[in-house]
Amino acid sequence: MFKGMEGMRMLMLRNNKISCIHNGSFTGLTNVRLLSLYDNQLSTILPGAFDTLPNLSTLNLLANPFKCDCRLSWFGAWLRSRRIVTGNPRCQGPAFLREIPLQDVAVPDFRCEDGAVLEDSSCGPGPQCPSQCTCMDTVVRCSNKHLQALPRGLPRNVTELYLDGNQFTSVPKELPAFKYLQLVDLSNNKINSLSDDSFSNMSQLTTLILSYNELRCIPPLALGGLRSLRLLSLHGNDISELQEGIFSDVVSLSHLAIGANPLYCDCRLLWLSEWVKSGYKEPGIARCAGPRGMEGKLLLTTPADKFQCVGLVESSVQAKCSPCVSSPCQNQGICKVHHTQQYTCVCKSGFTGKHCETPVDACVSNPCTNGGTCLSDEQTRGFSCACAFGFHGTFCEVNVDDCEDHGCESGATCVDGVGNYTCLCPPNYTGLLCEEEEGVCSPGRNPCQHQSTCVSTPNGPRCVCIPGWVGPDCGIDYNECVDHRCQNGAQCVDHLDGYSCVCPQGYSGEFCEVALPAPLPCQLAQCQNGALCEEKLGTAVCQCLPGFEGQNCEKLVSVNFVDRDSYVQLQDVKNWPQTNITLQVSTAEENGILLYNGDNEPIAVELHQGHVRVTYDPGNQPATAIYSTETVNDGHFHTLELVTFNRMVNLSVDGGEPTTLDSQGGSRPATGEARLYVGGMPEEVMPASLGLSSQTLNMSSFHGCIRNLYINHELQDFTRSHMKLGVVPGCKACRKLYCLHGICQPNGPQGPQCHCQQGWTGQHCDQPVTGGLTRVDVVTLAAGANPCEGSKCVKGVCVVLDAETYRCDCEEGYYGALCNLQKEPTGSCRGLKCLHGQCQTTEDGERCICEQGYTGESCDIESPCRGEPVRDYHRLQRGTILCQTSKPFSWVECQGRCQTTAKPDISAASCCAPLRVRRRRLTFECDDGTSFTQDVEKPVECGCKECV
Repeated sequence: MFKGMEGMRMLMLRNNKISCIHNGSFTGLTNVRLLSLYDNQLSTILPGAFDTLPNLSTLNLLANPFKCDCRLSWFGAWLRSRRIVTGNPRCQGPAFLREIPLQDVAVPDFRCEDGAVLEDSSCGPGPQCPSQCTCMDTVVRCSNKHLQALPRGLPRNVTELYLDGNQFTSVPKELPAFKYLQLVDLSNNKINSLSDDSFSNMSQLTTLILSYNELRCIPPLALGGLRSLRLLSLHGNDISELQEGIFSDVVSLSHLAIGANPLYCDCRLLWLSEWVKSGYKEPGIARCAGPRGMEGKLLLTTPADKFQCVGLVESSVQAKCSPCVSSPCQNQGICKVHHTQQYTCVCKSGFTGKHCETPVDACVSNPCTNGGTCLSDEQTRGFSCACAFGFHGTFCEVNVDDCEDHGCESGATCVDGVGNYTCLCPPNYTGLLCEEEEGVCSPGRNPCQHQSTCVSTPNGPRCVCIPGWVGPDCGIDYNECVDHRCQNGAQCVDHLDGYSCVCPQGYSGEFCEVALPAPLPCQLAQCQNGALCEEKLGTAVCQCLPGFEGQNCEKLVSVNFVDRDSYVQLQDVKNWPQTNITLQVSTAEENGILLYNGDNEPIAVELHQGHVRVTYDPGNQPATAIYSTETVNDGHFHTLELVTFNRMVNLSVDGGEPTTLDSQGGSRPATGEARLYVGGMPEEVMPASLGLSSQTLNMSSFHGCIRNLYINHELQDFTRSHMKLGVVPGCKACRKLYCLHGICQPNGPQGPQCHCQQGWTGQHCDQPVTGGLTRVDVVTLAAGANPCEGSKCVKGVCVVLDAETYRCDCEEGYYGALCNLQKEPTGSCRGLKCLHGQCQTTEDGERCICEQGYTGESCDIESPCRGEPVRDYHRLQRGTILCQTSKPFSWVECQGRCQTTAKPDISAASCCAPLRVRRRRLTFECDDGTSFTQDVEKPVECGCKECV
């Protein structure tokens, strides 16, 4: 159904009448992440229905009438074992499980009545009828269709089956599988035998019609178990005898049609006469055909004393139920009777056929081997073999040893073949009989290497080497660097046929003889994040865009929170809650979350009525809080310092007197990954934050600017964090400005301005909008400018927030303030925990992609500092234009960690950094069609040195 739709990610099937889902319903949708089946008619789901959706993360099954019986037991376990958002679908039946979520139902409660699986499933096959038949309700008529086997596709619930007038020679072995059958008509076929299990398990059968077939005998157990059978028709067959007790199981039988059969009415059939007389089960049609004197007499009315055994029973009568009585097997074959009243002949050697009547050709089994020809002898019924060349023996099984008279020379070894032999020559000899001595330059003796030429001389072989190789066998690579002409300290590199010079910085040419002009400082600079380079006093200076700092503008240190649900998530926080945190805050709001950590000992830092409030829960007592005496919502930047140690919290604002919260007791060291949220928190974390129950935690996000966030004296780079939409780079101080229905934006056209919610306008967002302008319309008209022109969104779309501010809406798979970080690929990682990395699923299983500085299967081992080889394009941005090198080149990236030294004369702060770099002049091609050349400096050796 969904063939060719591998790229589909979302499938909405809500508000339909779907009642059946099986394991092939969604084949081909390997990339679907969201599937909605809301408000359909699903009462059950077949096992494996979602196995073809490996990337499924959201499954909406609400508003469906699920019947939670044994057929849904698998689905309850499936929901509990997977991390999929479902909305908790609920049972609608049976009554004792109504409105209980499926995944909460215990396994024993998924049960069917009487412990049996229900068969009336909405996912069962619909009504069907074979093409050769006509069907009405549960009655199927397949009469006079020349059938020799049951037609395919019979309904499983058939109750009446008419197969009369066909070509059946036996009762179909599949017939007992239709256990609802009440009537079977097999009359006017060619059935010649029954077996003991022809009608097994057909306990509901009431009518069985076998008239006008070729039946000669009824096995004693053929009617076993037919306790509901009321009518049995054997009329018009070739039956002479019925064994006493054959009707012992058919206790409901009231009508027996056995007329037009040659019944042999001796004393062994008296029981049948008495049985039909007891209830008039036979209507007086059946007549006797023997023995003498009983011909033509009615089975129903003939007196019992007439049924006598006098003399031997005719062999033709005995042979019907005992076929071996007539000795059908010829040539001393042994007759064996089957349970079907048929027989087979086990023939003696030399004969074959149904009755062992055909003599066997002695050569029929191909006794002669190795290509010999078999010759049969009719008189002796034996055979002889005419062997192929090279073989002899009775069956041509012996290979003649051709090495008895071989011609191998020079001490060669003879190997026997079929009608021939092969000579294995000793060293230095060749030829069919090893009669030729090899030359010194022949293959196998040629000592010359590396495509050199071998010349045979009286003194042995001589090798003529190709350029670049020397030695008696040309096996030594000549070092051309012995006499090189590289200049200016260049390094000589030996090649197979020559050498090359690796020039030092500032030189080029074949022998590094050309001195290059000194590059401009900005040609060497590596300004990042859209920064422009300016030369000042002979030095390159990167002019960073708002929010970015660092020598190359590589760090984002200030961010503006502009949306109501925005936040930043920092994952690599060491020794929390024993931490020193410093940050600068600018806002005009009274309330909002600044920091939140919800690990073993939750702590929250927030704005509360313009003051800073710190709430801390050490885990063994109700959470307590401290407040700053200073207000910080005046639009200016304020410095907050938070120090936590041994369950003691100190808060200081703008270097003032600290406020202390002492929870007493020793500190428990934090374990595992500590997530620190800045400016807000995700919805899924909010319920856990309610553990700070002694205080009412403000759930609203922070609106304003945060810059220079230090954690344990390390300046945080926001480009390496997880940022939700609505966090944009850069800050400008927001002075005191009250926005009734909006938030203060510090970088408006004329300074701070109110950014109003939809439906409000005015300087303080206190006037409702009366026209049809939207929020974006108001901002755009007021500013008259488009800040998205020249935006820095790498993998996303620019969205205008006000006259000077924008945000980046990232494409699928990317995140960050500028959409420049790639997300972890989705997968089914459930069994692997990556402490400092991300889990990926590959064809070989799950594995961790470790962060820089970590290694190990779970990214739990700090890797030593080393240079990781890289071969790639170098990319840079010139304004709004992206450029990259015309071809890839190689360098190393410094990764790993450096151990802190305890020596007093060495700095304790040691970083993994380049020890040696190399400068190369490269050609860049830009996406606007232009190109330029620029020197690029890349590391070639890494190690530990003092941090800069």
